[in-house]
Amino acid sequence: MTVAHGRHGAAMGAGAGELIAVVGAVLVAGGYLLAARRLRRRGDAWSPWRDVSFGAGAAGVVWAAVGPLPGGPFTAHMGRHLLVGMAAPLLLVLARPLTLVLRGLAPGAARRGLLALSHSRPVGWLVFPPLAALLDVGGLWVLYRTPLFAGMGHAPWLHALVHAHVLAAGLLFAFAVCRLDPVRRRWGLAVRGATLLAAGAAHAVLAKTLYATAPPGTSFAAGDLHTGSQLMYYGGDLVEAALAAVVAASWYRAAGRAQRRQRRRASADWAYRGCARPADSGVYGR
Repeated sequence: MTVAHGRHGAAMGAGAGELIAVVGAVLVAGGYLLAARRLRRRGDAWSPWRDVSFGAGAAGVVWAAVGPLPGGPFTAHMGRHLLVGMAAPLLLVLARPLTLVLRGLAPGAARRGLLALSHSRPVGWLVFPPLAALLDVGGLWVLYRTPLFAGMGHAPWLHALVHAHVLAAGLLFAFAVCRLDPVRRRWGLAVRGATLLAAGAAHAVLAKTLYATAPPGTSFAAGDLHTGSQLMYYGGDLVEAALAAVVAASWYRAAGRAQRRQRRRASADWAYRGCARPADSGVYGR
């Protein structure tokens, strides 16, 4: 199976699935950069770091599709998993693509439709952090602890479908946890933080099981299996730490905005009382 996976990875390097991934990533990244440029030309502020983040995320998807990765077959696969399922989704979500599209669209049916979709009940439940985590990490448990992973080596369409799911589930999870773009319900810090911890633990346990036992129906060299599992374990920790930093930063900004609103209300209240008190005393003093 090790040899089969190596040949399959090489054959699929220029296959239809990889070609679609490359073309799609390039087109989406180009559209993002053009939309950001248009936004700035009309005078709106849009951080160039978001352009860098989105470009890096798209480049990660392209590299995972056609770029060479070091190590044996299982280690190289885990490198692609980390790129497609964790690092690239985080970078893409940090660029706030939905916010960019909403700000770039002119008032009209298209903008109202997209806003209505993002605020709809199905989307609200889809970005419910525990459900997003189940689709993401739960899908990985199904992939590596069932014969599905072995089947990828014999069915190119299944290989492409699995990687598409890994990317989509990773995007959904990062979107739900980071909570940067406007959606129907913005889940609080406790829900997002607890979900991130639980998902990180499930991902780490899965990596440890892979260190001990290869996916069913496969046979990798022990060194390759151990290196790939360690890459999954420690690489996953790094991305999850970055997600935690984003969650903490967003909470810090939200808390700061709430405190500023409270101070403004308190200042306005004191100003009102200060203005009203002399008038009242004048009336009652007569």
